[in-house]
Amino acid sequence: MENWRKNVNNDINFIPTMGNLHNGHIKLISTAKNDNQNINLVSIFVNPLQFNNRLDLKNYPKTINNDIKISFANGADAIFIPSTEDIYPPNNKNIEFLKAPKELSSTLCGLDRIGHFDGVCTVVYRLLNIIKPKNLYLGEKDWQQLLILKNLVLTKKLNVAIKSIPTQRDFDGIPLSSRNIHLSKNDRKLIKFFSNELFEAKNNFKQGKNINLKEIIKKLSSEKISIEYLEHLHPYTLKKARTEDNISLLAGAIRCGKTRLIDHVFLMKRRPIIAIDGPAGSGKSTVTKLIAEKLKLLYLDTGAMYRALSWLLIKENIDYKKEKKLQNILQNISIAFKSNKNANQDVFINNYCVTEEIRSQEISSIVSKISSIKEVRNFLVEEQRKIGESGGLVAEGRDIGTTVFPDAEIKIFLTASIDERAKRRKSDKNSKDSQEIDLHALKRLIEKRDFEDSNREISPLIKANDAIEIITDGYSINEVVDKIIDLYNDKIPKETQFK
Repeated sequence: MENWRKNVNNDINFIPTMGNLHNGHIKLISTAKNDNQNINLVSIFVNPLQFNNRLDLKNYPKTINNDIKISFANGADAIFIPSTEDIYPPNNKNIEFLKAPKELSSTLCGLDRIGHFDGVCTVVYRLLNIIKPKNLYLGEKDWQQLLILKNLVLTKKLNVAIKSIPTQRDFDGIPLSSRNIHLSKNDRKLIKFFSNELFEAKNNFKQGKNINLKEIIKKLSSEKISIEYLEHLHPYTLKKARTEDNISLLAGAIRCGKTRLIDHVFLMKRRPIIAIDGPAGSGKSTVTKLIAEKLKLLYLDTGAMYRALSWLLIKENIDYKKEKKLQNILQNISIAFKSNKNANQDVFINNYCVTEEIRSQEISSIVSKISSIKEVRNFLVEEQRKIGESGGLVAEGRDIGTTVFPDAEIKIFLTASIDERAKRRKSDKNSKDSQEIDLHALKRLIEKRDFEDSNREISPLIKANDAIEIITDGYSINEVVDKIIDLYNDKIPKETQFK
């Protein structure tokens, strides 16, 4: 492996397996193949440290020749098949035997499989140090294992990105597993019944019903299904789910004959939300549009809503300082977004398209003052929350993560130096006024806007405590977009992204 690695100039996608490959493995290999131009390396190694039952280890299905054919047929460029002595040489004191974090390994599968996740961490850490891949491809079927390996990469500061794929299911809906080969027809009926119960609970949850573990266990027991565990948990901490959790995990393990099988579903109150805040000119709009397009999310341009309202107040010559008059006007205002022929988003206020008009310097100079008016903010924040009730959107503005969607799954604070933002505004062809203003004057206007946004009494521009700050100086738009999408994919289970 070390000699082969020296002669490989490309980055490596690594797909670790224990053999007896099925369609779940095929999906991992083909996903890696389609993701990029990297070398795709599959390993086949039955790790003895993952078994606390010698008979289970002895009976684990081994189909090396077929595994090799499957791997190469679906995108593998090389296959690594080490022996136990290769991975764990006798008397080698340099091998680091790791312990999985207790907070993630002491529940679910870790309750009865003592030391299992220690063995997983040890072998994956060993393989990563030998192979040094850029990407590690894993399945979400083993969700607990995925969390533990993400923790391993983080704590050991490994330079590898983890890419995951949704749980892959067989023709009858049961999760694909190398152990399915041991199932009898009756066993498959039992695991199918178990999986169906999880999905029924998921459908009930969508309809606003609570998860009743005792009721599900009672149903499973009536079918003589041996339940090892069934838990409703927070998907990232694996602690008991809370009523305020938007995403939670319903996971269980059962025994069918001598075979142990796991399954889970994710429960969501609404689809995920990405909140992107930051000062004027930080690239929020461009980045947010691209993210929405790539992730197939709704793009909510809250800044355009404030600009549209500012435009109307100026056009109608409305004295927005008069509170009662403003409140009456707000009751009769409608703001909507519609896709145009160029696949872009037009902004309408009271059915009038204002997409171009709201980008003038006149609006830029007044929007901060208008957006600081209590009645205006209350009205638009409420409108934005209505749009976001079902989730599935990426929103940008100055108080999205702090005020509008404080429970957003991903919060980004996007910023850049004033010099960088002024240069961007100067080169923005959609902002004619900015092109006509001197660069130094533009910097002063941006500084003034920053001060007004950050010091207003209502919903000032601040970074949310749990937001990730991204300084975009020196980075291309696509690099920033890819970074945020990586954060999204790392945080949000793939299985929830396509519903």
